[in-house]
Amino acid sequence: MSINVLPPELVSQIAAGEVVERPASVIKELVENSLDAGAAAITVELEEGGLRLIRVRDDGRGLPGGELPLALRRHATSKISSLAQLERVATLGFRGEALPSIASVSDLTMTSRTADDTHGWAVSGRGDDAPLEARPAAHPRGTTVEVRELFARIPARRKFLRTPATEFRHAQLGFRRMALSRPDVAFQLLHNGRRVLNLPAASDDGTRRVEGVCGEDFLAHGARVEARAAGLALDGWVATPGFSRSQADMQYAFVNGRMVRDKLINHAVRQAYQDVLHNQRFPAFVLHLSLDTAQVDVNAHPAKAEVRFRQSGLVHDFICRSLHEVLAHGTDSPGHAVQLPVRPPPPAETNEYRPGTRLFDAVAQGSSAYSFQAPAEPAPGVRDGEQSCPRLPAHQARAEPTRQQA
Repeated sequence: MSINVLPPELVSQIAAGEVVERPASVIKELVENSLDAGAAAITVELEEGGLRLIRVRDDGRGLPGGELPLALRRHATSKISSLAQLERVATLGFRGEALPSIASVSDLTMTSRTADDTHGWAVSGRGDDAPLEARPAAHPRGTTVEVRELFARIPARRKFLRTPATEFRHAQLGFRRMALSRPDVAFQLLHNGRRVLNLPAASDDGTRRVEGVCGEDFLAHGARVEARAAGLALDGWVATPGFSRSQADMQYAFVNGRMVRDKLINHAVRQAYQDVLHNQRFPAFVLHLSLDTAQVDVNAHPAKAEVRFRQSGLVHDFICRSLHEVLAHGTDSPGHAVQLPVRPPPPAETNEYRPGTRLFDAVAQGSSAYSFQAPAEPAPGVRDGEQSCPRLPAHQARAEPTRQQA
């Protein structure tokens, strides 16, 4: 069998399989571009769960007409230009794959206008290397991307999509996650012409946005998290054990503003709750982790849904200890910030996780509506007298690809 060079259109469609899984994936990529463009308000419109139409409109900086065709070319981006910038990515999008990949499996039109232009410009493409030319179009400052008939040209992919109702549930969940990542930006979601969510920009610490997404009950049973140590910062809310869930449907984690599904973070949270929550129940939380961009690799997953920490043990220990302290001292006064010193483990040359000092003395002595006690026997990986945040197995500490379930 001879070796053949694949045509550009087929290459783009293969690449789209890594980026575009369902309408929710398209929304994520487009909204991330809007946030990178400095948008203060983002509106997402869907028809039939996004199968027929996805329209994302923002009021960001926009693109000049001369650069608009480049936005639909593969590996064309304004986010990075060198390896050094790739190692310190501070934007949500940077690969230059999303728009051409989406265009290769749909009918995509992008319209944009900058503050200096007298009118907008529009371009349509199919994600291949065909030359594109922008045409004048009426448009306010900002950008609108329309994606119609997702996977219509690829029936083999289209048949794996679920019903419009199911796809809309996935899209709504992703939209809520992105809204939690940026409380300072207004988000609006419409489906089949009906407004589903309207989240105005919040000028507070994000409490209003959390209430709008997670509900009043979450805040009523939530304790504020504010911890700082060793160049790491953890902010957000964790719910008391009395607000536990039967499924992991209210777990939101963000790293430097990027929403992630990270195994290391989830493991650290589970360890913090292990003595106060039945193992068949799931904690609810909204956590924002901030650290130096050089200490986290955001290029570890094709869809940028997972990250890899350069000091995974330090991050795991910091999250586990911080939540231990909040659960131990904060459950009597839910909804209020708890700021306690968190001692990180001593610096090490490797990323191996090394448990530190046991924290259960303070936990067991606290008076609370819930019982916090040390386990009768040390958890796996913990020596006598050490804190019960056991080492995360190496194969779990590394990010592994995950796919959304229908």
